Amino acid sequence: MSSSNDDPMANAISKIKPLLSKMTFGSVIGYCSGTAAKTVGKALAIGIGFIYIAVQSAAYSGYIDVNWDKVQKEAISKIDTDGDGKITEEDVQAYWAKLKKMLTYNLPSASGFSIGFLYGLRG
Repeated sequence: MSSSNDDPMANAISKIKPLLSKMTFGSVIGYCSGTAAKTVGKALAIGIGFIYIAVQSAAYSGYIDVNWDKVQKEAISKIDTDGDGKITEEDVQAYWAKLKKMLTYNLPSASGFSIGFLYGLRG
């Protein structure tokens, strides 16, 4: 049997030992939630992209008329939390606060959730 020095996984675990000691249940759950959000976000982006291509193709071919200015104003008004007519950092912060409150509700150790979520989105 080979020693742990020859085992790549054992070496990797030893190298990240300081990180492992700082991991919390909240950070692990945050990472998993971020990964799930990233996957759902990609699926939504693909779906919205397909819908846009279909509508724009129909408009280009003369089958329908689309008032994109009206569509834009309506879409922004639905997600603009502060009513300024723009999607700003404040709007994104407000949505993040709502999402974090929901996802950490009754979570016994929510410390590290945000950083885990961010890593999940980036990974």
